Amino acid sequence: AVFALLTPVIAAMGLDALWALAAYCLCVLGGLATVLFILYPAVLRLTTPMSVGTFFRGIAPAQALAFSSSSSAATLPVTIQCVRQRLGVPEDITGFVCSLGTTINMDGTALMQATAAVFIAQLYGVDLSMTDQLVIALTATLAAVGSPGIPSGGIVMLVIVLESVGIPVQGIAIILSVD
Repeated sequence: AVFALLTPVIAAMGLDALWALAAYCLCVLGGLATVLFILYPAVLRLTTPMSVGTFFRGIAPAQALAFSSSSSAATLPVTIQCVRQRLGVPEDITGFVCSLGTTINMDGTALMQATAAVFIAQLYGVDLSMTDQLVIALTATLAAVGSPGIPSGGIVMLVIVLESVGIPVQGIAIILSVD
């Protein structure tokens, strides 16, 4: 199925499309790594005396499930268990914060949607003004919060982001190949 999605794109744009897709993947992975290894530890250090190592060891089972299932909603029971038992957070705080975080902490989805929108715009030769880029960032953030917590749920909401600035939604087909 992935081959079938990529064949028309490669036929029309040549092998350079594969290199562009690899650059897109590296850009998304770099952004996600920045969030995971720089932003999260910085917030952790500012808000709690817990060490970064203790935190990452405590949430390791939830992270493993999140990476293997590509679903934030699927990890909620495991996340609650890890936060309560492995990190020692009280039950009333855990129940509220973890549930809320599963719903609105979709920064990885927002990052992917914004990056995908810029990538697809470049792929189709659509020039984006600074205003367009700001609209993409805002729409991606809002669409990410509204994305379902299921695998590839953010792809569905990517349509909203693309249409907000007039980028062809057909470009999603190439994103699906690596999603």
